[in-house]
Amino acid sequence: MKTIVITGASDGIGAEMARQLARQHGAEAALVLAARNEALLAQVAGECATHGAQTLVVRTDVSVEADCRRLIDATITRFGRIDALINNAGMSAHALFEDVKAQDLGWYETLMRVNLWGSVWCTHAALPHLKQSRGSIAAVSSLAGLVGVPGRSAYSATKFAMAGFFEVLRAELKSAGVSVTTAYPGVVATRTRHKGFNAAGVAAGVSGLKEEEAMSIEKCARLILNGMHKREREVVMSARGKLGRWLKLIAPGLVERMALAALNNGSKPH
Repeated sequence: MKTIVITGASDGIGAEMARQLARQHGAEAALVLAARNEALLAQVAGECATHGAQTLVVRTDVSVEADCRRLIDATITRFGRIDALINNAGMSAHALFEDVKAQDLGWYETLMRVNLWGSVWCTHAALPHLKQSRGSIAAVSSLAGLVGVPGRSAYSATKFAMAGFFEVLRAELKSAGVSVTTAYPGVVATRTRHKGFNAAGVAAGVSGLKEEEAMSIEKCARLILNGMHKREREVVMSARGKLGRWLKLIAPGLVERMALAALNNGSKPH
């Protein structure tokens, strides 16, 4: 039996990864589902259980270190091991930096605690167990963690930080047999951007990016899980993302224009 911990598992990509793992592994899967919304977690757990998977729901706010460590402790108490940790919990934000008032800058720190520190704390707590199982770590970053996107200074900062942290960790853990896979989704058909912060640090209610060509949640979850299973270093999910990454090295000005073109002009960052 493989024990897999998934943060941000109450909806979106995290919930879909749990469902796919349950379908793939059935009774061989022990899924630990973590997020703040316990009721939604219970729904996802019920769906996974129909495929025979064992589940454990742990209400977790990853911006709180104690919650992250309690999540790992609860996993070990119930299942005795950890084979994979999927750091998926995250928040979005869309605002021009100049539009953020000084008294509102605190949400930049909040975003960093969720997107970076939540992953750091969960990974640190799980690391001894992952080394014992020679397991896998997956970190869900974003294309905004590879290429800076206008209006996404706070979000890009957190995702660039994730990319750097897990790149170093990958090298450090190579000899221990623990794989580290960093995933870089582009625009995915979730409500994450609508729930993310605006300049005032409250839910934006709209997306600041063009959604017409958004990747399905199902495809995104499948690509992340495949990458983790194959113990790949990175998963860049779209042709545009792969192109933008390399163009950044030789034609950074063109990449900036591409990033600007991705903005939804009907919902200017505010």
